[in-house]
Amino acid sequence: MMIGFALAVAGGCARAPVHGAAPVPVLAVTAVATNVPVQIDPPPVGHVTPISTVTVHSQIGGLISAVHFKEGDEVKSNDLLFTIDPRPSQAALDQARANLERDASQLEYQKANYARDEKLFTAKIVSQDQVDTDKASLDAAFGTTAADRAAITNALLNLEFCEIRAPFDGVTGSLLFHEGNVIKAPDDALLTINQIHPIYVEFAVPEQYLPEIKKQMRDATLKVSVTYENMTVPPPQGDLTFVDNSVDETTGTILLKATFPNEDDALWPGQFVNVTLTLSELTDAVVVPSQAVQVGQKGQFIYVVKTDLTNAAVQTVEMRTVKTGITFNNETVVENGLQAGETVVTDGQLRLAPKMKVTVKSSGNPATNSPAN
Repeated sequence: MMIGFALAVAGGCARAPVHGAAPVPVLAVTAVATNVPVQIDPPPVGHVTPISTVTVHSQIGGLISAVHFKEGDEVKSNDLLFTIDPRPSQAALDQARANLERDASQLEYQKANYARDEKLFTAKIVSQDQVDTDKASLDAAFGTTAADRAAITNALLNLEFCEIRAPFDGVTGSLLFHEGNVIKAPDDALLTINQIHPIYVEFAVPEQYLPEIKKQMRDATLKVSVTYENMTVPPPQGDLTFVDNSVDETTGTILLKATFPNEDDALWPGQFVNVTLTLSELTDAVVVPSQAVQVGQKGQFIYVVKTDLTNAAVQTVEMRTVKTGITFNNETVVENGLQAGETVVTDGQLRLAPKMKVTVKSSGNPATNSPAN
Protein backbone atom coordinates (compact mmCIF):
# COMPACT_ATOMS: atom_id res chain seq x y z
CA MET A 1 0.00 0.00 0.00
CA MET A 2 2.77 2.47 0.92
CA ILE A 3 4.74 1.60 -2.21
CA GLY A 4 1.71 2.20 -4.42
CA PHE A 5 1.05 5.56 -2.74
CA ALA A 6 4.66 6.64 -3.28
CA LEU A 7 4.49 5.71 -6.94
CA ALA A 8 1.29 7.65 -7.33
CA VAL A 9 2.87 10.76 -5.74
CA ALA A 10 5.95 10.40 -7.90
CA GLY A 11 3.80 10.16 -10.95
CA GLY A 12 1.97 13.36 -9.93
CA CYS A 13 5.24 15.29 -9.54
CA ALA A 14 6.41 14.24 -12.99
CA ARG A 15 3.09 14.60 -14.73
CA ALA A 16 3.26 13.94 -18.46
CA PRO A 17 0.85 15.31 -21.02
CA VAL A 18 -1.91 12.92 -21.99
CA HIS A 19 -2.33 12.70 -25.77
CA GLY A 20 -5.82 13.58 -26.84
CA ALA A 21 -6.70 15.10 -23.44
CA ALA A 22 -8.85 18.22 -23.41
CA PRO A 23 -6.90 21.50 -23.19
CA VAL A 24 -6.58 22.96 -19.71
CA PRO A 25 -8.22 26.38 -19.32
CA VAL A 26 -5.83 28.99 -17.90
CA LEU A 27 -5.57 32.72 -17.40
CA ALA A 28 -2.59 34.44 -18.99
CA VAL A 29 -1.13 37.87 -19.68
CA THR A 30 1.64 39.24 -21.86
CA ALA A 31 4.97 40.12 -20.26
CA VAL A 32 5.80 43.79 -20.80
CA ALA A 33 8.94 45.92 -20.73
CA THR A 34 8.58 48.97 -18.53
CA ASN A 35 10.44 51.23 -16.09
CA VAL A 36 10.27 50.01 -12.50
CA PRO A 37 11.23 52.12 -9.46
CA VAL A 38 13.64 50.54 -6.98
CA GLN A 39 12.24 51.20 -3.53
CA ILE A 40 12.92 50.21 0.07
CA ASP A 41 10.80 47.21 1.01
CA PRO A 42 8.94 47.04 3.31
CA PRO A 43 8.06 50.75 3.34
CA PRO A 44 9.14 52.37 6.61
CA VAL A 45 6.75 54.21 8.89
CA GLY A 46 7.44 57.93 9.12
CA HIS A 47 6.58 60.69 11.56
CA VAL A 48 5.53 64.15 10.38
CA THR A 49 7.36 67.00 12.12
CA PRO A 50 7.30 70.76 11.56
CA ILE A 51 10.26 72.42 9.89
CA SER A 52 10.49 74.74 12.88
CA THR A 53 8.73 75.01 16.24
CA VAL A 54 8.84 78.11 18.43
CA THR A 55 7.44 78.54 21.90
CA VAL A 56 6.52 82.21 22.23
CA HIS A 57 7.59 84.01 25.42
CA SER A 58 7.28 87.66 26.34
CA GLN A 59 10.48 89.62 26.88
CA ILE A 60 8.77 91.87 29.40
CA GLY A 61 6.30 91.17 32.16
CA GLY A 62 2.90 92.77 32.40
CA LEU A 63 -0.80 92.54 31.65
CA ILE A 64 -1.98 90.96 28.37
CA SER A 65 -4.24 93.70 27.05
CA ALA A 66 -5.17 92.04 23.72
CA VAL A 67 -4.90 88.73 21.84
CA HIS A 68 -5.01 89.21 18.07
CA PHE A 69 -5.61 85.66 16.79
CA LYS A 70 -7.67 82.54 17.44
CA GLU A 71 -6.26 79.18 18.45
CA GLY A 72 -5.31 77.15 15.39
CA ASP A 73 -5.09 80.16 13.06
CA GLU A 74 -2.51 80.33 10.31
CA VAL A 75 -0.35 83.40 10.85
CA LYS A 76 2.19 85.17 8.66
CA SER A 77 5.62 86.32 9.68
CA ASN A 78 5.45 89.54 11.76
CA ASP A 79 1.69 89.25 12.37
CA LEU A 80 0.69 90.79 15.71
CA LEU A 81 -0.14 88.06 18.25
CA PHE A 82 -0.30 89.72 21.68
CA THR A 83 -0.26 93.23 23.10
CA ILE A 84 1.19 93.74 26.57
CA ASP A 85 -0.10 96.83 28.40
CA PRO A 86 2.33 99.51 27.10
CA ARG A 87 1.68 102.17 29.76
CA PRO A 88 4.46 101.12 32.19
CA SER A 89 6.97 100.96 29.34
CA GLN A 90 5.81 104.33 27.99
CA ALA A 91 6.19 105.87 31.45
CA ALA A 92 9.72 104.46 31.76
CA LEU A 93 10.56 105.95 28.34
CA ASP A 94 9.25 109.36 29.36
CA GLN A 95 11.26 109.20 32.58
CA ALA A 96 14.46 108.29 30.70
CA ARG A 97 13.98 111.17 28.28
CA ALA A 98 13.41 113.61 31.16
CA ASN A 99 16.56 112.39 32.88
CA LEU A 100 18.53 112.97 29.68
CA GLU A 101 17.28 116.55 29.40
CA ARG A 102 18.25 117.25 33.00
CA ASP A 103 21.67 115.66 32.75
CA ALA A 104 22.37 117.27 29.37
CA SER A 105 21.92 120.70 31.02
CA GLN A 106 24.29 119.68 33.80
CA LEU A 107 26.81 118.53 31.17
CA GLU A 108 26.73 121.92 29.46
CA TYR A 109 27.32 123.62 32.83
CA GLN A 110 30.30 121.34 33.55
CA LYS A 111 31.78 122.07 30.09
CA ALA A 112 31.58 125.81 30.67
CA ASN A 113 32.95 125.53 34.21
CA TYR A 114 35.92 123.45 33.10
CA ALA A 115 36.73 125.80 30.22
CA ARG A 116 36.63 128.82 32.56
CA ASP A 117 38.87 127.21 35.19
CA GLU A 118 41.41 126.21 32.55
CA LYS A 119 41.80 129.87 31.60
CA LEU A 120 42.07 130.87 35.27
CA PHE A 121 44.70 128.17 35.82
CA THR A 122 46.71 129.60 32.92
CA ALA A 123 46.54 132.98 34.64
CA LYS A 124 47.61 131.28 37.88
CA ILE A 125 44.38 132.27 39.63
CA VAL A 126 43.12 128.73 40.47
CA SER A 127 45.08 125.64 41.47
CA GLN A 128 45.69 122.43 39.58
CA ASP A 129 43.47 120.61 42.08
CA GLN A 130 40.54 122.81 41.11
CA VAL A 131 41.07 122.07 37.40
CA ASP A 132 41.31 118.33 38.09
CA THR A 133 38.10 118.43 40.11
CA ASP A 134 36.30 120.23 37.29
CA LYS A 135 37.62 117.68 34.78
CA ALA A 136 36.30 114.79 36.90
CA SER A 137 32.90 116.45 37.18
CA LEU A 138 32.81 116.95 33.41
CA ASP A 139 33.68 113.29 32.77
CA ALA A 140 30.97 112.19 35.20
CA ALA A 141 28.44 114.37 33.37
CA PHE A 142 29.41 112.75 30.06
CA GLY A 143 28.92 109.33 31.65
CA THR A 144 25.56 110.26 33.08
CA THR A 145 24.20 111.45 29.74
CA ALA A 146 25.52 108.29 28.04
CA ALA A 147 23.67 106.20 30.64
CA ASP A 148 20.54 108.25 30.03
CA ARG A 149 20.71 107.53 26.29
CA ALA A 150 21.14 103.82 27.01
CA ALA A 151 18.12 103.96 29.31
CA ILE A 152 16.09 105.54 26.50
CA THR A 153 17.18 102.77 24.10
CA ASN A 154 16.18 100.14 26.67
CA ALA A 155 12.83 101.82 27.26
CA LEU A 156 12.18 101.97 23.52
CA LEU A 157 12.94 98.24 23.27
CA ASN A 158 10.59 97.44 26.14
CA LEU A 159 7.90 99.51 24.46
CA GLU A 160 8.50 97.56 21.23
CA PHE A 161 8.34 94.30 23.19
CA CYS A 162 4.80 95.19 24.23
CA GLU A 163 3.82 93.91 20.77
CA ILE A 164 4.57 90.20 20.35
CA ARG A 165 4.71 89.18 16.69
CA ALA A 166 4.94 85.88 14.78
CA PRO A 167 8.56 84.90 13.99
CA PHE A 168 7.57 83.05 10.78
CA ASP A 169 4.61 81.74 8.80
CA GLY A 170 2.97 78.94 10.76
CA VAL A 171 -0.02 77.52 12.62
CA THR A 172 -0.80 78.54 16.16
CA GLY A 173 -1.48 76.05 18.92
CA SER A 174 -3.44 76.35 22.16
CA LEU A 175 -3.42 79.62 24.07
CA LEU A 176 -1.67 79.20 27.40
CA PHE A 177 -2.50 82.71 28.67
CA HIS A 178 -5.55 84.74 27.73
CA GLU A 179 -6.39 88.43 27.69
CA GLY A 180 -6.33 89.87 31.20
CA ASN A 181 -3.65 87.53 32.55
CA VAL A 182 -0.51 89.02 34.06
CA ILE A 183 2.61 87.24 32.78
CA LYS A 184 6.14 87.05 34.09
CA ALA A 185 8.98 87.33 31.60
CA PRO A 186 10.63 85.24 30.37
CA ASP A 187 9.31 82.27 32.33
CA ASP A 188 5.71 82.15 31.08
CA ALA A 189 5.15 80.46 27.69
CA LEU A 190 2.27 82.03 25.80
CA LEU A 191 1.92 79.91 22.67
CA THR A 192 3.58 77.37 20.37
CA ILE A 193 3.79 77.98 16.60
CA ASN A 194 4.62 75.24 14.09
CA GLN A 195 5.94 75.97 10.62
CA ILE A 196 4.27 73.46 8.26
CA HIS A 197 5.01 74.98 4.82
CA PRO A 198 7.22 73.15 4.05
CA ILE A 199 7.17 70.23 6.47
CA TYR A 200 9.41 67.29 7.41
CA VAL A 201 8.74 63.57 7.43
CA GLU A 202 11.24 61.68 9.60
CA PHE A 203 11.77 57.95 9.09
CA ALA A 204 14.41 55.31 9.70
CA VAL A 205 15.69 52.61 7.33
CA PRO A 206 17.98 49.61 7.99
CA GLU A 207 21.65 50.50 7.77
CA GLN A 208 22.26 48.14 4.83
CA TYR A 209 20.50 50.68 2.60
CA LEU A 210 22.87 53.48 3.60
CA PRO A 211 25.59 52.87 0.94
CA GLU A 212 23.04 52.83 -1.88
CA ILE A 213 21.28 55.92 -0.54
CA LYS A 214 24.55 57.85 -0.34
CA LYS A 215 25.54 56.67 -3.80
CA GLN A 216 22.26 57.72 -5.40
CA MET A 217 22.19 61.08 -3.58
CA ARG A 218 25.49 62.04 -5.20
CA ASP A 219 23.87 61.89 -8.63
CA ALA A 220 20.31 63.10 -8.03
CA THR A 221 17.73 64.13 -5.46
CA LEU A 222 15.92 61.07 -4.17
CA LYS A 223 12.14 61.23 -4.32
CA VAL A 224 9.88 60.33 -1.40
CA SER A 225 6.12 59.86 -1.27
CA VAL A 226 3.84 59.07 1.66
CA THR A 227 0.44 57.55 2.23
CA TYR A 228 -1.83 57.24 5.24
CA GLU A 229 -5.24 55.90 6.16
CA ASN A 230 -8.35 57.53 4.71
CA MET A 231 -6.39 59.61 2.20
CA THR A 232 -8.58 61.80 0.00
CA VAL A 233 -5.75 63.46 -1.95
CA PRO A 234 -2.94 62.12 -4.17
CA PRO A 235 0.10 60.89 -2.20
CA PRO A 236 2.24 63.90 -1.21
CA GLN A 237 5.60 64.07 -2.99
CA GLY A 238 8.83 65.31 -1.43
CA ASP A 239 12.63 65.14 -1.57
CA LEU A 240 15.10 63.40 0.70
CA THR A 241 17.04 66.27 2.30
CA PHE A 242 18.75 64.86 5.41
CA VAL A 243 20.73 61.75 6.35
CA ASP A 244 21.78 61.52 9.99
CA ASN A 245 25.50 61.49 10.75
CA SER A 246 25.42 58.20 12.66
CA VAL A 247 23.60 54.87 12.77
CA ASP A 248 21.48 54.14 15.82
CA GLU A 249 23.43 51.39 17.57
CA THR A 250 20.39 50.03 19.40
CA THR A 251 18.20 49.57 16.31
CA GLY A 252 20.72 49.37 13.45
CA THR A 253 18.83 52.04 11.52
CA ILE A 254 19.70 55.44 10.07
CA LEU A 255 17.43 58.47 10.50
CA LEU A 256 16.35 60.27 7.33
CA LYS A 257 14.25 63.37 6.69
CA ALA A 258 12.26 64.28 3.60
CA THR A 259 10.96 67.77 2.89
CA PHE A 260 7.45 68.23 1.48
CA PRO A 261 5.98 71.53 0.19
CA ASN A 262 2.69 70.63 1.90
CA GLU A 263 0.86 73.46 0.16
CA ASP A 264 -2.47 71.65 0.55
CA ASP A 265 -1.93 70.85 4.27
CA ALA A 266 -2.16 67.12 3.54
CA LEU A 267 0.48 66.46 6.21
CA TRP A 268 0.13 67.52 9.84
CA PRO A 269 2.67 67.54 12.69
CA GLY A 270 2.57 64.37 14.76
CA GLN A 271 0.96 62.30 12.00
CA PHE A 272 2.24 58.78 11.18
CA VAL A 273 2.59 57.89 7.50
CA ASN A 274 3.87 55.08 5.28
CA VAL A 275 6.98 56.26 3.43
CA THR A 276 8.06 55.22 -0.06
CA LEU A 277 11.69 56.09 -0.82
CA THR A 278 12.67 55.60 -4.48
CA LEU A 279 16.39 54.83 -4.80
CA SER A 280 16.61 54.43 -8.58
CA GLU A 281 14.71 53.11 -11.60
CA LEU A 282 15.12 49.99 -13.72
CA THR A 283 14.74 50.85 -17.39
CA ASP A 284 12.88 48.53 -19.79
CA ALA A 285 12.63 45.74 -17.24
CA VAL A 286 10.54 42.68 -18.16
CA VAL A 287 7.59 42.56 -15.78
CA VAL A 288 4.92 39.92 -15.08
CA PRO A 289 2.20 39.61 -12.42
CA SER A 290 3.71 38.12 -9.28
CA GLN A 291 1.27 35.18 -9.32
CA ALA A 292 2.81 34.01 -12.60
CA VAL A 293 6.05 33.10 -10.79
CA GLN A 294 6.04 29.60 -9.27
CA VAL A 295 8.60 27.82 -7.10
CA GLY A 296 9.71 24.26 -7.85
CA GLN A 297 12.49 21.89 -6.89
CA LYS A 298 14.89 23.65 -9.28
CA GLY A 299 13.90 27.14 -8.21
CA GLN A 300 11.54 29.69 -9.72
CA PHE A 301 9.77 29.03 -12.99
CA ILE A 302 7.01 30.39 -15.21
CA TYR A 303 4.67 28.61 -17.60
CA VAL A 304 4.97 30.28 -21.01
CA VAL A 305 2.19 29.78 -23.56
CA LYS A 306 3.50 28.66 -26.97
CA THR A 307 1.66 28.36 -30.29
CA ASP A 308 2.19 25.15 -32.26
CA LEU A 309 4.16 25.99 -35.40
CA THR A 310 2.26 23.41 -37.44
CA ASN A 311 -1.18 24.23 -36.09
CA ALA A 312 -1.81 27.81 -35.00
CA ALA A 313 -5.02 26.75 -33.28
CA VAL A 314 -3.12 24.60 -30.78
CA GLN A 315 -1.44 26.21 -27.75
CA THR A 316 0.85 24.43 -25.30
CA VAL A 317 2.87 25.50 -22.27
CA GLU A 318 6.60 25.48 -21.66
CA MET A 319 8.00 25.44 -18.11
CA ARG A 320 10.69 28.14 -18.13
CA THR A 321 13.24 28.55 -15.33
CA VAL A 322 13.64 32.26 -14.54
CA LYS A 323 15.59 34.60 -12.32
CA THR A 324 13.47 37.28 -10.69
CA GLY A 325 14.28 40.66 -9.20
CA ILE A 326 12.28 43.20 -7.23
CA THR A 327 8.51 43.29 -6.82
CA PHE A 328 6.49 46.47 -7.28
CA ASN A 329 2.69 46.82 -7.04
CA ASN A 330 2.23 43.02 -7.27
CA GLU A 331 4.41 42.94 -10.41
CA THR A 332 7.69 41.00 -10.44
CA VAL A 333 10.73 41.87 -12.53
CA VAL A 334 12.11 38.90 -14.47
CA GLU A 335 15.84 39.44 -14.88
CA ASN A 336 16.57 36.32 -16.96
CA GLY A 337 14.61 33.63 -18.81
CA LEU A 338 11.76 35.63 -20.32
CA GLN A 339 11.31 38.19 -23.07
CA ALA A 340 8.80 41.01 -23.32
CA GLY A 341 5.83 40.03 -25.46
CA GLU A 342 5.73 36.41 -24.33
CA THR A 343 2.49 35.14 -22.81
CA VAL A 344 2.68 33.73 -19.27
CA VAL A 345 0.13 31.78 -17.24
CA THR A 346 -1.17 33.58 -14.17
CA ASP A 347 -3.79 31.10 -12.96
CA GLY A 348 -4.24 27.35 -13.39
CA GLN A 349 -0.59 26.31 -12.98
CA LEU A 350 -1.41 23.44 -10.58
CA ARG A 351 -3.05 21.49 -13.40
CA LEU A 352 -0.23 22.04 -15.88
CA ALA A 353 2.82 20.12 -17.00
CA PRO A 354 5.28 20.91 -19.82
CA LYS A 355 3.86 20.60 -23.34
CA MET A 356 0.26 20.31 -22.13
CA LYS A 357 -2.38 21.89 -24.34
CA VAL A 358 -4.15 24.91 -22.91
CA THR A 359 -6.91 27.31 -23.78
CA VAL A 360 -6.35 30.88 -22.68
CA LYS A 361 -9.51 32.32 -21.20
CA SER A 362 -8.14 35.84 -20.85
CA SER A 363 -4.85 36.64 -22.50
CA GLY A 364 -2.80 38.99 -24.58
CA ASN A 365 -3.25 42.13 -22.43
CA PRO A 366 -0.22 43.54 -20.68
CA ALA A 367 -0.60 43.92 -16.93
CA THR A 368 -2.51 47.09 -16.19
CA ASN A 369 -0.95 47.50 -12.74
CA SER A 370 2.56 47.93 -14.11
CA PRO A 371 4.44 51.17 -13.50
CA ALA A 372 4.32 53.87 -16.12
CA ASN A 373 5.75 52.70 -19.45
